[in-house]
Amino acid sequence: MLKSLYIKNHALIDEIEVEFQSGLNVLTGETGAGKSTIIEALSLILGERASADVVRKGAEKTVVEGVLQVTGNRKLKKLLEENQIEFADELLLRREVSLKGQSRCFVNDTPTTLAVLSQVGDLLVDLHGQHQHQSLLKVDTHIDQLDEYGGTASLLSDFQRPYDRLKGLLTKLHELQQREQQLKEKRNLYEFQMKEIDVVNPRPGEENDLEQELKILENAERLFEVTSQLYGLLYDSENSLHDQLASINRMLEELMRIDKTFEEPMKEASSVQAVVGELAKTIQEYRSKIEFNPVRLEQARERLGNLSLLKKKYGGSLDSILEHRRRIGAEVDLAETFDEALKKLQDDIEDERAVCSEIAQKLSGKRKEVAKRLNKSIVEELANLGIPSATFEARIENKTLTPGTSSTDSSPYLKLGKALYETTPKGIDFVQFYISTNIGEDLKPLARVASGGEISRIMLALKSILAKADRLPLLIFDEIDIGISGRIAQAVGTSLKSLSKFHQIIVITHLPQIAGAADHHYVVEKVEVSGRAFTRIRKLSLDNRVREVARLLSGEKVTDAGLKGARELIGNVSRN
Repeated sequence: MLKSLYIKNHALIDEIEVEFQSGLNVLTGETGAGKSTIIEALSLILGERASADVVRKGAEKTVVEGVLQVTGNRKLKKLLEENQIEFADELLLRREVSLKGQSRCFVNDTPTTLAVLSQVGDLLVDLHGQHQHQSLLKVDTHIDQLDEYGGTASLLSDFQRPYDRLKGLLTKLHELQQREQQLKEKRNLYEFQMKEIDVVNPRPGEENDLEQELKILENAERLFEVTSQLYGLLYDSENSLHDQLASINRMLEELMRIDKTFEEPMKEASSVQAVVGELAKTIQEYRSKIEFNPVRLEQARERLGNLSLLKKKYGGSLDSILEHRRRIGAEVDLAETFDEALKKLQDDIEDERAVCSEIAQKLSGKRKEVAKRLNKSIVEELANLGIPSATFEARIENKTLTPGTSSTDSSPYLKLGKALYETTPKGIDFVQFYISTNIGEDLKPLARVASGGEISRIMLALKSILAKADRLPLLIFDEIDIGISGRIAQAVGTSLKSLSKFHQIIVITHLPQIAGAADHHYVVEKVEVSGRAFTRIRKLSLDNRVREVARLLSGEKVTDAGLKGARELIGNVSRN
């Protein structure tokens, strides 16, 4: 729901801010006052393109801001998250257009692109009139409108789950077929590489172990020399550290017999002597195991050299060599069992295709039943709105495919009997709305019907029938009253009033029958200040609303009869 709209320096508008309410919001005013200008400004924050011509004379830029209540709009939340824009229950849209024609777009104070702003607008507003924000004129939305009207969401969901699995299997099949060709080209190379790696047979962590062993073998003489010296200093020489500690212990023992104070130092010295003894033993054992083995030294050097060659060829580390061996081994294993794997995958695809085909057939049948009801309801509603000779058709088409063409190689086509059908995540149906508004005219796509008041009434009829299904919270109608009056105008007003139970509606009108249906009535005026024209908008109180409806009934001079008629009109619509 649009809560407020702020416009600055746009055409005749210097600066206005207006708050809108839920229900039916009606804008009236003299021709040229700027009613459509307000809608044009609103379209800027819905992603419409703009030129520097919209900037008010003397200003540097046009600024338009809108605040919308979007609580619970999951599609919008997803879109904003995909574009790194924070979601909140209140959405702020802002657009700036400079004299140079440069445009800046913001969503919740985050700079964004015009394309994203347009996507946001598509999820929030349908604008019918001179502008392009008309969801029902977009053919790709027709199938969604039909499904939502007919309550086929559950059946569609049942279809989409196996359809997604089918697409995944087809992707795997495509990848497998590509790998088959690659394997044919690379199998000999892979087998050569496997043999080369297997001959060396590297083991995880082996390189570090070899380097440590090589370091010891290369320094065996120095290790023997130093450990011999160290063992002598500790234990096996005259005046060794062990012997000196033994003498120290004897002295401390003598002192302790005289003075118990030396008991603790004596224990510590004894402990040190034991540690030195253990250290000497460890050094002696290590020295006894030192090998002078030139054969093993050469083997270690050769082994490291072989590993180094493999590393250069297969990724620079033992882990990369082993991973490469695992991968090409799996590829060669696959080549040996490829036909079996391919057949298994193709069987899975056909099983999933059969499931999809069965559900798609039910879904298509359901849509055809729904389309008949929709066609009848919309024709009746169009007659109520002054288009009595209209014909409407929600046309459902299926596109067949020829077996063996490129379209059937990897596409998720479905099979009903012997026929193959092009399919999408929504089934085998392609839906487009067709309409004829006069007897004898051929049905034409809805997107090609005439512009102006007639298309607005057609949209109103569609929206009225699809009201509960349509998820767009705000509908805007401009030019809806062109070419109508009297009973038809009354019917349009009643229809808008009913539709406003499901959507917030903003409508521009010159007709009292429509203005009388308003929940909230705004008048747009053009005033002159210091020789310049300005557009103003104000919300009317009940008394002023009666006078405005009376003006629409009577003309510029409001009469008592006009006031009485306005009260009756507002009262009758309110009771309805």
